[in-house]
Amino acid sequence: MSQNIVYSLTALMALLPASIYPYHRIAGQGADGRSAYFWGALALGFAGPAAWALTQVAGRWHTGLSTALWITIAACMLLFMAMSALTRSAWRLSPLLLPYLLTVGAFATLAQQAPAPVLRGGAPGIWIDLHIAVSVITYALLTMAAVASLAAFLQERALKSKRPTPLTRFLPPVAESERMQLHLLGASEAVLGAGLATGMAVLYYETGALLRADHKTLLSVASFVVIGGLLLAHARTGVRGRMAARLVLIAYLLLTLAYPGVKFVTDVLLG
Repeated sequence: MSQNIVYSLTALMALLPASIYPYHRIAGQGADGRSAYFWGALALGFAGPAAWALTQVAGRWHTGLSTALWITIAACMLLFMAMSALTRSAWRLSPLLLPYLLTVGAFATLAQQAPAPVLRGGAPGIWIDLHIAVSVITYALLTMAAVASLAAFLQERALKSKRPTPLTRFLPPVAESERMQLHLLGASEAVLGAGLATGMAVLYYETGALLRADHKTLLSVASFVVIGGLLLAHARTGVRGRMAARLVLIAYLLLTLAYPGVKFVTDVLLG
């Protein structure tokens, strides 16, 4: 077993306590589970992936799939910790978010042996660093928006069927989930717009062109259009519920295909 696999498995194990904790709380149905154990588990779940990701990019930025996924997990954990500290209901998204991040971590571990090319380009380093940071923040914001949308969808379905489950009783109320979803979508749209702008700047420095009709660009633009359309529809007609949730999940799917999806094809399938 290679040293990298051991480190990756260690980062994966760091996510386990946080992933298990919400289901313990579902069984207990406590009023507020933001205990010292909760914060400690979140801190561990952030520190493991963040330390491993920083180790991989130390000195030179590697664009491999595994590295990208670990950075994404760390960013999502950090954003979730901030949201849990600032709002009363955000921590109740943990049964949906944390097992999902654990699954992504398992996939990142399996992809550890895939080629990890070093980033090269003619653009100034500040533009490349800014574009990467904006891309990671965008994906973390949209991940949280998708989780909030899924929570609202599950809650609404349980209310209409009059068959609540322990999970839906634990999740935030529909109104709270939709409020978080709307705020996260607004932030995602703004940061994604900045990401497209910085991507154009990097491409211009490297090739002299502002746009390139590749899969990543087209899918990113499609995500931007879907999110913008949803925000506009909400402002004009108040669209919400299942339709809004479906559109958010479509936007998340598009951005997933543009960000880790393209890396999976190039690094794993073609690498």
